[in-house]
Amino acid sequence: MTTSPRPEVPGAPAAPSGATDRTPRVVTTRADLRTTLDAWRADHPRARRVVVMTMGALHAGHLELVRRARAEAGPGGQVVVTDFVNPLQFGPGEDYERYPRDVAADVALLAAAGPDAAVDVVFAPAADEMYPDLAVSAGGAGPVVRVTSGRFGTVLEGASRPGHFDGVLTVVLKLLHLVRPDAAVFGAKDAQQLLAVRRMVADLDLDVEIVAVPTVREADGLARSSRNAYLSPAERDEALALSRALRAGADAAASGADAPAVLAAVRGILDAADGVEVDYVALVDPATVEDLAPGAVGPGLLLVAARVGTTRLIDNATVEIAPATRADDPAGRAPAPGGTA
Repeated sequence: MTTSPRPEVPGAPAAPSGATDRTPRVVTTRADLRTTLDAWRADHPRARRVVVMTMGALHAGHLELVRRARAEAGPGGQVVVTDFVNPLQFGPGEDYERYPRDVAADVALLAAAGPDAAVDVVFAPAADEMYPDLAVSAGGAGPVVRVTSGRFGTVLEGASRPGHFDGVLTVVLKLLHLVRPDAAVFGAKDAQQLLAVRRMVADLDLDVEIVAVPTVREADGLARSSRNAYLSPAERDEALALSRALRAGADAAASGADAPAVLAAVRGILDAADGVEVDYVALVDPATVEDLAPGAVGPGLLLVAARVGTTRLIDNATVEIAPATRADDPAGRAPAPGGTA
């Protein structure tokens, strides 16, 4: 792994004892990123480069992504972490201005993470570095040409947050062009985002492998999220209803329930929970994000979004809907061809 002096980040703490050789190099401009990556590539023409895209506020869930990236890159490869709060994916009234930002703390966490999560480069640009058209001198409107997310931008998270996935895919595409990785690692917690990125990569013939890492959870089941920092202790307890509801849905599916019954099990937990305002609950085809029909069988993706206090949280779980059997069907019908009764 390339070693470097302590990154020039204002207010950065000293590197943890014994972690100096694991301190990533921090770059803040596109020009410096290109220079850094080109120099490494010249010395490592066949090595694998892997990127993890984050909005900072790093936690243990992000470190799991970094560990997977290091494993994908191999000991001779390069891991790049991007640390950028992307304004294009925030709508009016959302938490862009108050979203936690502390690059120095993020770098310190990465430096102390251990050799299995070693990061070579952190790219931490300002908003007007990534989007020069956002600068006041340029009118502040942002880029004229953006990625359109299609159906992904109109359902579920897209319906609740218009324009969100256009902003996500625009920044992901820019970062893929800037970093030029062989692979990019994403968390499965943002399931719709992962599906949208995979579709963009396929539709636009991008030469990059998309690697998914399962959702990282606290010991009590709460999905790790930077937004958990907004929750009060009481709200954090209330937020556990999301993971409980998903477990109830998964248990129902494992017991042979059909799609409507699985959804009913999820809604039953959420409707009885204090302090939880549900945005949506859905059971969809994990490839198309289409709602599963009542008689559908096979894999499904359970998705939930809700507000706890003023904090909006999302979570998901995969399930398997089994074909109905004669014992399950009061009419005694056998499953129809294709698995539906």
